[in-house]
Amino acid sequence: MAPTIAELQGRSDARDPATASRARIGPNAIVRVAEALVERIGAEATDALFSRAGLARHLVHPPTGMVDENDVARLQWQLRADLDADIAREAAWDAGTRTGDYLLAHRIPKAAQFLLRRLPPFLAARLLAKAIAKHAWTFAGSGTFRCSPGNPFRLVIEHSPLCSRIRASAPACHYYSATFERIFRQLVSHRARVTEVECAAAGGAACVFEVAW
Repeated sequence: MAPTIAELQGRSDARDPATASRARIGPNAIVRVAEALVERIGAEATDALFSRAGLARHLVHPPTGMVDENDVARLQWQLRADLDADIAREAAWDAGTRTGDYLLAHRIPKAAQFLLRRLPPFLAARLLAKAIAKHAWTFAGSGTFRCSPGNPFRLVIEHSPLCSRIRASAPACHYYSATFERIFRQLVSHRARVTEVECAAAGGAACVFEVAW
């Protein structure tokens, strides 16, 4: 049965209490990064990088359930420590795109996708962001997520786990940016672009993503 508008909207501050208390994140933040790295630097170098991050177990047994957000933070830090900046950014962006594809294929109901694609972009964006907020506990970990309607549309993550170990001179949440962009391009407008305009890693109060189309 197709979801109602109310079900799509959800609550912008909704979090799963049990999962939030453990500060865990969906396995895509590990598995898709590994896939992107193998494609760019090869399996041997990927194994070495995961080992230096203390995450070799995730390559031996790829996680299928929620993972500790600290594992995700360590992996993001190791990407920047080990790799050329451009390669690290490309790998994180690729991983985010792969995550978006996974969510479209396995997590976002086809009936909801059908509905969103047939709505005006401003309304589809509002409903999609509300749905993302309802499930933010799966990607924001101990952080909090909120959205601000408009064009550009703003998505905000406070206390982003991706930034908890990183200090940078420019926005660093390429994984989130790519995931959001992939979903908005598929469900709101093929012209949608996501730009992180503020980042905690670069001294911002929060990680702020603008979605424009």
